[in-house]
Amino acid sequence: MIEPASKQAIERAAALLRRGEVVAFPTETVYGLGADALNPRAAARIFAIKERPHFDPLIVHIGAAEQLAEVAADIPRAARELAAAHWPGPLTLVLAKRDIVPDIVSAGLPTVAVRVPAHPVALDLIAATGRPIAAPSANPFGYVSPTRAAHVAAQLGDRVPLILDGGPCRVGIESTIVSFAADSPTLLRHGVITQEAIEAQIGPVRVAAAGDAIAAPGQLPRHYSPATSLTLIDSPHELTPDLRSGAALLACAPVDDSAGFAAVRILSPTGDLEEAAAALFAAVRDIDELRPTHIYAVRIAPHGIGRAIMDRLRRAAAGRESGIESRES
Repeated sequence: MIEPASKQAIERAAALLRRGEVVAFPTETVYGLGADALNPRAAARIFAIKERPHFDPLIVHIGAAEQLAEVAADIPRAARELAAAHWPGPLTLVLAKRDIVPDIVSAGLPTVAVRVPAHPVALDLIAATGRPIAAPSANPFGYVSPTRAAHVAAQLGDRVPLILDGGPCRVGIESTIVSFAADSPTLLRHGVITQEAIEAQIGPVRVAAAGDAIAAPGQLPRHYSPATSLTLIDSPHELTPDLRSGAALLACAPVDDSAGFAAVRILSPTGDLEEAAAALFAAVRDIDELRPTHIYAVRIAPHGIGRAIMDRLRRAAAGRESGIESRES
């Protein structure tokens, strides 16, 4: 059931969470499927509803940086500096966890992923619940993340007793994740808080490689996937008329050759990557609902926010490309 995120609806949602139920709620990144982060049975409901593998840890949402020590046992100075600069905001820190955090939330790892969301509904819900909230994206595991309440309802339906509608998500892709589990910081997932911004603040960071063990959400090779197969291309010029027929084209900026496609979605008329990131998941859903024969997504330079967009597109395309030769950028 979708309800506008009024004060009364937020109180009802908090009561459900305190009883061990789940609710869906907006953040600035995507809509989350939340449960009491300190209740292992409640967290287990998230995995069951999403059909999420238990080796994939959840992010714990807290209401303020001052609450970090309640769930994290060791907070390095660099982590504190990032939190001070970017919280509330789309940055997740992976830190050694306290025993209070159930193993199911951390996927059995000695670490916990934590952030402070920059959305008034999310913050009000955390405050009303009086507990940290574990929340992955509110969609079946591996599919396109939801950026509107209607997206949650379309994919999870009556499996979620309450969906708080806070409007479209402003950022539109999941948070940047930085781990402090090793001797040096590691960037586990790209987001709108860019690698360049992080390194300007705390110095060089290692970027997780494809073969690294799963330490945070969003690291699986295939993720964020529509039902329709998706292929990355450098330019529409490489597609012959027969490949375009019945297919859809997705691009971050205007292209000079879009003839012959069944559908075309331009994420930003001006090529603004923040605007493109915010529109990405909704556009992929919109195209997928048209049931094209294929989706072709135009690559962009993997710099700044472009890294985060390309990360999502590569994972959406992984293992499912067809029609033309796949080439990684």
